[in-house]
Amino acid sequence: MPSLPKQKIPTEQQVSAGGVVYRKKTSGVEVALIKVGPIIRWQLPKGIVDEGETPEEAAVREVREETGLAAKIESLLEKIEYWYVSSGKTGKVRYHKFVHFYLMKYRSGRTDNHDHEVLEARWLPIVDAIRMLSFKSERELVEKAREIIGK
Repeated sequence: MPSLPKQKIPTEQQVSAGGVVYRKKTSGVEVALIKVGPIIRWQLPKGIVDEGETPEEAAVREVREETGLAAKIESLLEKIEYWYVSSGKTGKVRYHKFVHFYLMKYRSGRTDNHDHEVLEARWLPIVDAIRMLSFKSERELVEKAREIIGK
């Protein structure tokens, strides 16, 4: 019996932006994390860069939406790149994703003012945040942020 030809999965590029939002307290540096589901994970706030928007504008907007916090970009921390496959409207899609992460200083707002996509937003001491983050790349990013903030 002849084998069926393999279907090629379409590839799309996706660009997101977000940040490591921090504040200095007398007890030390704190970082804002978000909890998302349905598989519970703690991560940095980030989201898709909308058409006509710069990665910097998207990072500020996504942080505000997902954490309830207004923050100012201090510098680009890193541009992370990875691949993943997801179910799209017409079937499986392979995504080549780029995420621009910025070091962002807290200006105002409250973490209980986050949007409906987020289960919880929380300030954590930076060492606790590093331990809680679900993704190795984000843990390394917060370590890098800690070095920069400490200088």
